[in-house]
Order: sequence, then structure tokens, then C-alpha cells
Amino acid sequence: MIGRISLSAIARNSALFLLSLSCCSAMQAQRWTEAQANDWYAKQPWPVGADFLPSTAINELEMFQADSFDEATIDRELGWAEAAGMNTMRVFLHNLLWEQDAKGFQQRIDRFLAISAKHHIRPMLVLFDSCWDPNPKLGPQHPPIPGVHNSGWVQAPGAAILADPAQHPKLEKYVEGVVGAFAKDDRILAWDLWNEPDNGNDSSYLHGEPKNKNEIIAGLLPQVFAWARSAHPTQPLTSGVWHGDWTSEATMTPVGKIQIEQSDVISFHNYGWPEDFEAHVKMLLPYHRPIICTEYMARNIGSTFDTILPIAKKYHVGAINWGLVAGKSQTWIPWDSWQRPYVSDQPAIWQHDVFKVDGKPYREREIEVLRELTKSSN
Repeated sequence: MIGRISLSAIARNSALFLLSLSCCSAMQAQRWTEAQANDWYAKQPWPVGADFLPSTAINELEMFQADSFDEATIDRELGWAEAAGMNTMRVFLHNLLWEQDAKGFQQRIDRFLAISAKHHIRPMLVLFDSCWDPNPKLGPQHPPIPGVHNSGWVQAPGAAILADPAQHPKLEKYVEGVVGAFAKDDRILAWDLWNEPDNGNDSSYLHGEPKNKNEIIAGLLPQVFAWARSAHPTQPLTSGVWHGDWTSEATMTPVGKIQIEQSDVISFHNYGWPEDFEAHVKMLLPYHRPIICTEYMARNIGSTFDTILPIAKKYHVGAINWGLVAGKSQTWIPWDSWQRPYVSDQPAIWQHDVFKVDGKPYREREIEVLRELTKSSN
């Protein structure tokens, strides 16, 4: 009798212990509190950097595939970024690379992080992206289309996988695999889970998109956050709002509301004039979380280093501009090149990018501004 009671008690205690572990695990997998997020941000230098693609790659597939992973160029160009005062890069990954060769892809990410660390740069890694070509393909990528902005960039996942729920378990394995492999890696600043998830690419690839893309994304995005959190990363998760009215959750797009509700730190995009940039920062301040602008700087439409960076520093908002070196992505060419390619005539003003392919700045004053504003923050 005593033995039975003891065994029964042990069984109950074991069950309670397992339940406790389960509850703790679930709690740890929740969104960071405001206090956790702000405590993390207080320990970081002011994040300033660029959306990075080596000049020898046309997209994220070419950047990370084994045959085209260009360490020498990555090393050289991150050296220019470091010298300019930058301390982070926003870098896009792709689910097809994980499906193709998970181990090799993981090794190349690790190598990229080692090169970044050499230059005192801690990247933000992007897992998914809804912009540009909805039909990505592994293997050699096509050459740039003359005179066209970002003519070879591809979405992740592509339309075929996105529209097929039976293939979504592949995406789960990718998210859990990549985040799990680097969940405790101090070389990573943060995870950006999905870039502009509800971008319909109206001016470029409108007819290649799933008709119900936004509905698919609205159902899938919370799952992506859950998959990433299941790996218990020590780095924060985010997905940047980029359009619509952010004055309240009631005025946001359905996907924008999910992004704000799920993100540990708030991120956003803004290519507008400085007064527009500041107005959008003020819309996000009431969330009382760290704020990072993960895309800005379009000189031809009013967004420049000279005007935006001082505002970002004033509010301690991270600032990551689009493009580091003018290369195969051709993002110095304006967006309207999709309607009118700049073939015989070059744009009077570069839209994005900071350096020419030889390392000379597009504009010396921009480098001076970067160095002046970041010298006391790094």
C-alpha cells in the first residue's frame, strides 16, 4: 500500500513537472515584453547600416548558392561599410537554398557571419520576402535586364509554394532549421521574418501573384512567428510595416496589424521626405518598443542620409538604407525603370546605393555624415 501510494505520488509529481516544463517552454516562446525589448535595445549600439547584396550577385540565391558565394567581394564591401561607420547589414536568405542543401547553406551563412564579425557588423537576417519575381529558380540566375531596377530579385517563397498549403511544412522546416541553427549566435542582431509580406508588385509582376495573396499571408505570417519562436532565439523577431495608416491598429492593414502585434521590436520602411519619415516614427512611438527603419534612402524622391539620419538619431531609431554597392541589382536606377528602362540615359541622381563598384562613394558628403553621426555610437 505504501509503495503504491509512493509510486502514484511520483507519477503525479512527474506529470506536474512535465506540465510545468511545457508551460515554461510556452512562456519562453511568447513575444518579448516591452521591458525585455527595451532592455535588449539599450545594450546595442545605434543600429546603422544597409540592405546588403554583394555587387556580384543579382539576388539572394546568387549571393548564397555554393557556385556563386563570393567571399572576397563580401569581405571587401563590408570593409567599406565598416569604414563608413556602419555596424549592421540587412541580408536576405531563401527557403529554396535550405531545401537544396541545408548543411551547405548553413555553413555559408556561418561564413558570412564570420566575415561580418571581422568588420564589427552584426546583420539582421530576412527569411521571407514578397517583392519582385514570384517564380524563383535555383541554379544560374539570369543577367541583369539593362537599365532596370532590381531586375533579378526573387520572392521567398515563390507563388507556387505560397499558394499550396501542402508545401507549407517545407517552410516550417526552413524557419525552424535556420533560426534554430543560429538562435544563440551573438553575431546576429535580429531576425526579420518577412519583408513587405502584402506587397502585390503592382508595377512589376502583378500577373504572377496568387489572387488571394494577402489572405494567404495573413494566415501564414503568425505561423512563421510561432515557428521562429519555437527555436527560442536570443535575438528579437520583427517584420516591418511599410504602407497604410499606422496611427492605430484599427487603421492598419490586416497584415500590418499582425506585424505590429507579433514583433518584439518594431520595424518599418519609409522612403519619403524627412517630415514624412518623422511623422511615421511618431506613429510608432506609442508602442513603447525599439524602432528600426529597415528601408529608407531614395535620393530622387527626397530621402537622403543628410536629412533622415539626424532624425533617426534624435529618436534613437535604427537606420538601414537600401543598397550598399552599385552592382548587378542595379538599384541606383529608379523604380520607374520598370516602365521606362534607363538604357541610353543614366539617371541624373542615384536612387539607392552608397558606393561605386570600385569602392568610391557616390557622394563623399554622405560618408562624412555617416561617420560623424555614428562615431559616438559604435
